[in-house]
Amino acid sequence: MIRNPEQFAKLLADVRRFVREECIPIEAEVDRTDVIPEPVVERMRTLGLFGHSIPEAYGGAGLTSEELSLVNMEVSQCATTFRARFGGNTGIASESLVVDGTPAQKEKYLPQLASGKVTGCFALTEPEAGSDATAQKTMAVRDGDHYVINGRKCFITNAPIANLFTVFARTDAQGKGANGISAFLIERGAPGLSTPEAYRKMGQHGSPVGEVVLENVRVPASAVVGGPAMEGQGFRTAMRALNKQRINLAGLCIGPAIRLVDEMVARASTRKQFGQSIGEFQLVQQMIAESNTEVHAARALLLETARKRDDGVDVTMEASMCKLFASEMCGRVADRAVQVFGGQGYVNDNVAERFYRDVRLFRLYEGTSQIHLVNIARRTMALAARD
Repeated sequence: MIRNPEQFAKLLADVRRFVREECIPIEAEVDRTDVIPEPVVERMRTLGLFGHSIPEAYGGAGLTSEELSLVNMEVSQCATTFRARFGGNTGIASESLVVDGTPAQKEKYLPQLASGKVTGCFALTEPEAGSDATAQKTMAVRDGDHYVINGRKCFITNAPIANLFTVFARTDAQGKGANGISAFLIERGAPGLSTPEAYRKMGQHGSPVGEVVLENVRVPASAVVGGPAMEGQGFRTAMRALNKQRINLAGLCIGPAIRLVDEMVARASTRKQFGQSIGEFQLVQQMIAESNTEVHAARALLLETARKRDDGVDVTMEASMCKLFASEMCGRVADRAVQVFGGQGYVNDNVAERFYRDVRLFRLYEGTSQIHLVNIARRTMALAARD
């Protein structure tokens, strides 16, 4: 749903200009240095990028699912690390608060997240709890009006620079699976909370990812997302946040594919072999045609799903389909881009090589492709049985 077409068109134009004029020119520099310059981050704050999905009542833009999908396809046409810098705040790091936070929690944290003054992160994954996110080992033991939390989280985007951590921990030692997991809001500086040095990664340089270590971290019961009454409901909160984020991520997979199709066409038009541009050869044309077709298919699926979500329809299965199809599609397009660029596509600092590394992660986080296949199959069979 587009609420105000004229106003939204201006927002998209501002985002497009920022991406093309301020981000794309420094992609190679950020990839080499592993740091996004602070003036660029400040521009993100000025443009309101940190608060796109946060309700207007808390300083955000309150974008609908359709609006957010269109924005995501724009912001991700530059190196994926730029969106990762603000994406947590306007996505998974704020969504738990948006869907389940108490009024006091929302008033305290959402304006700070929306402005970008605070960077948030979503600390769910553990060494033994990845695809099986319910296998949480991190424990939160009740001690009067407080909880004492011990555990270790891994592969957490923005953990090394985050100020606010949404941490998931088991509050019921006897609980099985999703039962007995709670979500906690913990600020940096809490005694016992630390973040080791960021990982060195294959791609997405400039987006710090690391661990969150919790050693006897003591927090009040009011730190539970939703308040003490929501103890044990943290996994439900996580899944509600992830359901929306999977739609967001589909848009973030489509943007790089759009960019790579453009880059393939430019390369095929200028690179000459056998006395003609390689774009004259049908097998090169096939790679371009297949890539552009898949981009359009992913975009159509995403926008249909986003509109259904805006209409209040349960799109849990469709969100999985979007994430699965778009992430796999993006990987195929990136592979074809390297092929079209030839040897140049394997050389460092080439756009095809850089995106090839960056987009590989899309098929892993927010649920691996294999997990989404299982989810889609189960829901498809359940719907057939119900009908």
